[in-house]
Amino acid sequence: MYVASQALGPDQRGPSTSLARQGLGSRLRGERPGGHIDAGEHVPNRVRRRPVTAGLVAALGMAAAFVFTNGVHDAANAIAALVATRAATPGAAIVLAAVGNIAGPVLIGGAVASTMAGIVEVPSSDTISVVGAALTGAVIWNVSTWRRGLPSSSGHALLGGLVGAALASGGPSAVAWGGFTGSIAPSGVLGVAAWLTLAPLIGFAAGFVADRSARRAVRRGTHRLRRPVRGGQWVMSEGLALSHGANDAQKAVGLVALLLVAGGHLQTLSAPVWVRVGCGVALTAGTAVGGWPIVRTLGRRITLLRPIDALASESASTAVILGASVIGAPVSTTQVVASSVVGVGGGHRRWRHVRWRVVEAMLLAWLVTVPATAVLAAMVLVPWRWLS
Repeated sequence: MYVASQALGPDQRGPSTSLARQGLGSRLRGERPGGHIDAGEHVPNRVRRRPVTAGLVAALGMAAAFVFTNGVHDAANAIAALVATRAATPGAAIVLAAVGNIAGPVLIGGAVASTMAGIVEVPSSDTISVVGAALTGAVIWNVSTWRRGLPSSSGHALLGGLVGAALASGGPSAVAWGGFTGSIAPSGVLGVAAWLTLAPLIGFAAGFVADRSARRAVRRGTHRLRRPVRGGQWVMSEGLALSHGANDAQKAVGLVALLLVAGGHLQTLSAPVWVRVGCGVALTAGTAVGGWPIVRTLGRRITLLRPIDALASESASTAVILGASVIGAPVSTTQVVASSVVGVGGGHRRWRHVRWRVVEAMLLAWLVTVPATAVLAAMVLVPWRWLS
């Protein structure tokens, strides 16, 4: 999308910014697309601060709602195993998640936001309506799956919403189908979809290997190891929250900055710190209000987790999500954590203890998320155009 990656600072650029760096500066100046504005530059003085429109207010409100529901779904993943094994109280776990959710987008950067910015290409005049419709579809889906206790992916929901709204707005040419830049860094819809598909498989394998390794390391251990294992759970849960903030929170940061720049209410093309911090706070608020059905599903309903199992799952998930965040690959925290839990269940040959009906329900929810949110976003695009 033309303006999203330009709302990111120099440390936030990812490999797909070339699709999004065209157009905003020249459109704002009244020139033809193709002009170049470096991220971090000030928009020229000729750009006038426009009145706050009802469409912009509604889109920002929907962005806040998406971040909140994202927190309900995904931020709970960082503390699910910690709470389920009683290594921490819910209150202490929420504080732990809050630190990571806020620190992640501030410290690690926004390569993921830059990748998401290259998914669609629409004129700046259509930005608010397209983003608003995409967010609406994602929020409707997040709320629906949350009420059923299914750990559906907010990342898939946002991808489907953006693609559906862009297709309804400008047809196939409004979508950057992409692939990969370099070796493994994703670009466009196909690259993002590939990573969203591969990440659970990697999470499963990592969980399997981590559990087998951990059990071999402590097979002759005594009860004295209980405290170090629980301490390791705290460390890995914080790492998981940090990586979640660096991946999922940055998707929201990019969209909020996009809306503010397109509405003429940011004169710098760098996302303000308050936007990043605010997204982290909203993620944490979502966890505190409604994340507990997801905690129960991941921590108890898939397979019974003991402290050593939880440590293995948390370690595997952190490695996968943090690595993906560094290269700019949007992944689903929910999928990675859930698949690592299944891998842990198989790591000590307890396949029969894995509740496969729960796994099947989760897989079905994941498979239908992208098409469902695409349809929802396309349906609500018309009222968003009227509002914008």
